[in-house]
Amino acid sequence: MSFLSKLRERLTRSSSKIGEGLDDIVEAPTSSPETPAETPLAAPLSPAAPAAPSAGIVGRLFGTAPARPEEPRRALDDAMLEELEDMLVQADLGVDAALRVTANIAEGRMGRRLSATELKELLAGEIARIMTPVARPLPLYPKKPQVVLVVGVNGAGKTTTIGKLASQFRGAGKSVMIAAGDTFRAAAVEQLQIWGKRAGVPVMVAAQGSDPASLAFDAMTRAEAEGADLLMIDTAGRLQNRQDLMEELAKIVRVIRKKDPSAPHNTLLVLDATTGQNALNQVETFRQLADVSGLVMTKLDGTARGGVLVALADRFGLPIHAIGVGEQIDDLDAFDANDFARALVGL
Repeated sequence: MSFLSKLRERLTRSSSKIGEGLDDIVEAPTSSPETPAETPLAAPLSPAAPAAPSAGIVGRLFGTAPARPEEPRRALDDAMLEELEDMLVQADLGVDAALRVTANIAEGRMGRRLSATELKELLAGEIARIMTPVARPLPLYPKKPQVVLVVGVNGAGKTTTIGKLASQFRGAGKSVMIAAGDTFRAAAVEQLQIWGKRAGVPVMVAAQGSDPASLAFDAMTRAEAEGADLLMIDTAGRLQNRQDLMEELAKIVRVIRKKDPSAPHNTLLVLDATTGQNALNQVETFRQLADVSGLVMTKLDGTARGGVLVALADRFGLPIHAIGVGEQIDDLDAFDANDFARALVGL
């Protein structure tokens, strides 16, 4: 199954929520029925005309599908726009993005009668417009090793993201090493070793409770000696004590810059889609703790809050490198704005 198919299949809670919301808006009681003047194609058909057989022959000759029943339509007015804004805010797009999207949809279309499908197409186009500037793959540099620092709260999916990225880079012909920098959680180290084995990538570990910065330094030394293309460094995510985490991250950066003043070359923030609007707070926090260069959003398969990705793009403009829709090693892929937008609205 392709990743796009997985995205469409598994982003069901968000897409059904938004798609059903758009259906409800168009089919609201305030919408008026179609008039014959608005459907002129139906008028010329007389009872004697062989419409159904003719359509079947044409369909067989040219591969066209038989005509479907006309969708309900509703005139775009202020009340409909307000309903659309409320629905988008509830879907976690955020107030600013929701207002901008609805304003763009309204421009030049007030009074036009729209079906739910047309409204979904318009909404997908506006979401894609917001997301396209941030849909950028993780940049690769000729520098060896390219150091990728991975940050995020515990449980966001850092470990699985590292394993999946390592597998993909290795599959692309890159040599990869992983450093298990969350030295205070034995479970995190064990999980990373499992993912490293799956990906066929070596994982450097240190004794539980040892200094993560020392491990990062040793990992850089080994990666340089072995000519590795990428070194991915896991970190702790204990936001309940931000001061300790800030000092730990600062020390890791300071120490690896002794080996390479340009490192880390990427700082990825991994976010859990199920946290909804709290993801915005996490971005704010980690931008203060580390120089975040890009985002990875996980667990889009298990949430009705996929719209928060739109809010993140609209508010921060940080590159979104990849999204995850499951636990398998190939359930992480580069972020595509158009695919995501269409899947999100239920198209």
